[in-house]
Amino acid sequence: MGVATGSFLLFAASQVATPGPANMALLTTGARYGLRAAMPFVLGVVAGKQLVIWPVGFGLMGLATKVPWVFEILKWASAAYICWLAWRVAHLRLAPGTAEEKAPGFWAGLLVHPLNPKAWAMITAGFTAFVSPGTPALQATATIAICLCMCQLVFHPIWTWGGEKIAARVAGTPAERYLMGTLAALTVASVLFVLFGGGTA
Repeated sequence: MGVATGSFLLFAASQVATPGPANMALLTTGARYGLRAAMPFVLGVVAGKQLVIWPVGFGLMGLATKVPWVFEILKWASAAYICWLAWRVAHLRLAPGTAEEKAPGFWAGLLVHPLNPKAWAMITAGFTAFVSPGTPALQATATIAICLCMCQLVFHPIWTWGGEKIAARVAGTPAERYLMGTLAALTVASVLFVLFGGGTA
């Protein structure tokens, strides 16, 4: 009994570090406001994944077999929310560190993962593929929660910082409009891949 911690860490790093709705939101927030101003949002995104991990670890997915339509509605509502964020991204213009409006804070970040289909798919895959049958729920959930939190604390600020650096190069240039459109398209594509591709990346 137990969790294949080393293998799961590699899996978690590969998922957290790769493009997805959350990382696109972090990249865009960093581009718009800069890493320092975006840090409360980053920490909210990190904490928000815990709101998915713990209910899943203690049996939430078992409910899916009893009322699957509820999860189907939640899945499509989540996808619609991420696509709405992508629409906003497409219409943003960059000015890191000088945006008039305040950067999104911790509470805004907290919503990202609970409404992110990739997060649900990744966490469910973690429990089904890396946890041995009979492992106590607390042990399995705490291990997965700690591993994912560690990966997020490394990679989420990197994505946000990357957005800041990209913005410094393209803000106010003709490339800015195309960059934001591309980020929006990638966000939508990442959601569609999770919904229809059967993957977790």
